[in-house]
Amino acid sequence: MVKVYTKTGDDGTTGLLTGQRVSKDSLRVEAYGTVDEVNSALGMARALCTDTEVRQTIHNLQKLLMLLMAEIASQDAGKSFVHSEHSITLEQQIDHFDAKLPPLNHFIVPGDTPGAAALDLARTVTRRAERCVLRLSHEEPVNEQVRIVLNRLSDLCFVLSRMESQERG
Repeated sequence: MVKVYTKTGDDGTTGLLTGQRVSKDSLRVEAYGTVDEVNSALGMARALCTDTEVRQTIHNLQKLLMLLMAEIASQDAGKSFVHSEHSITLEQQIDHFDAKLPPLNHFIVPGDTPGAAALDLARTVTRRAERCVLRLSHEEPVNEQVRIVLNRLSDLCFVLSRMESQERG
């Protein structure tokens, strides 16, 4: 049986996917940790949403976030986990859901439904993750597709939130 605790991080470091040890307060760790927060926020949204298609979309997004975290946690890995096809897929999903919604002509106050509120929270955490990745990219190489995917993801969270609000009236 594998134990949950390893004690290897007791010195304030953590291991990247590629084996390097870095400080737990490094920008890289903050960036993939914030993406992990997005994943948790989306998990809450998936548990609260009632629209089946929205729930399935969220589940797929959570799988994509695992790739994003792997990409960020892979310093000099020599391969990419996130590609332009991911952002294209997100754009297609945004267009798909947006076509089902009435035109937006006012600001939206979050909280119409539990699921919509959770999706809005996921949107804001995604924006924070995007800012963390941008800060990291000023210090170290980062696959630009990570930032692009996060940007599209926040837009998709917004559209999904509207979809969930509409579903519940």
